[in-house]
Amino acid sequence: WVEKANPMLGVVHADPRNAYVADILNAITDDTEAFLVGGLTASRGQQSQIADGLTQGGVSGVLFADDVAVSTGLSQGCSRLGDIHDVTRAKDNILIELDGHPALDVFKEDIGEVLARDLRKVAGYIFAALPVSGSDTGDYLVRNLTGIDPEQGLIAIGEYVNAGDSIMFCRRDHDSAVEDMRRMLGDLRQRAGNAPIRGGLYFSCCARGPNQFGDNSEELGLIADELGDFPLVGFFANGEISNNRLYGYTGVLTLFL
Repeated sequence: WVEKANPMLGVVHADPRNAYVADILNAITDDTEAFLVGGLTASRGQQSQIADGLTQGGVSGVLFADDVAVSTGLSQGCSRLGDIHDVTRAKDNILIELDGHPALDVFKEDIGEVLARDLRKVAGYIFAALPVSGSDTGDYLVRNLTGIDPEQGLIAIGEYVNAGDSIMFCRRDHDSAVEDMRRMLGDLRQRAGNAPIRGGLYFSCCARGPNQFGDNSEELGLIADELGDFPLVGFFANGEISNNRLYGYTGVLTLFL
C-alpha cells in the first residue's frame, strides 16, 4: 500500500516512555515520504493509545495517501535569548564549556543580571534550544534545563550533546507565543490560498493552553480568528512531533484542504 499510495502525511501518537521514539520516527520517514505530525501521550495514568485496540509502549498512527491535500505549520512557544553558541566541552547531557568559556558564565550573560543573581527563578521560564541543522526558518528544538551546578559552572539539559553541537537559550512567555502563533497562522492562510479548509488537527504542548494563553481558550481563538470556523480536533501532548523531530512547548497545526 505504501508503494502504491505514496503517503505524504502521517498522524502519529507515541509513548514518551519509549527511549527509541526518535529512531522509530526516523525509520518511518526513511521508508516513506510522509511528513509526520502528532505528539507524545500526556496522561496522569496509563500512557494508552488506540490502534485497532488499546495499546501502549510504541508509535501508532495513520498514513494518508498523496491525493489528500494538506498544509501544516509549527509554532514555537519560546523566544531566543542571546547568540547561538558552540558546545566546546560536554559530557552526555551536561554542558561544560560554551565558546571556550564555562557554560554557566555564558548562560548568565544571556539571561541577564536580574535572573543571574537568583538562578532559582529560571525554572520553567528559561530553556535550552538546539538549532535544527539546515533549517532556513531558524527552527530549533526546545529542551528543559534539568540541573545547574554553580560551583563547577555546569548546566544539564534534557538532551544529549557533544562538542561541536550548537546551542542557544530561550525564554517562554505569553507574548512571544502569541506572536509566533499569529506568524504560523498567517503563513498557513497564505499557503492554503482560496482553498476551503475542510478540517484540521492541532497538537499543542500541555505547557501551552491555559498555562500560557489564559483560561479563555485564547490559543484556539487565535486559530478561529485567522482561519475561520472549521472542524478541529487534537490533544495536549507531552512533546510534539513535526516531520521526524520531537519538539517541546510548540503547537503543530495541520489543515485538510
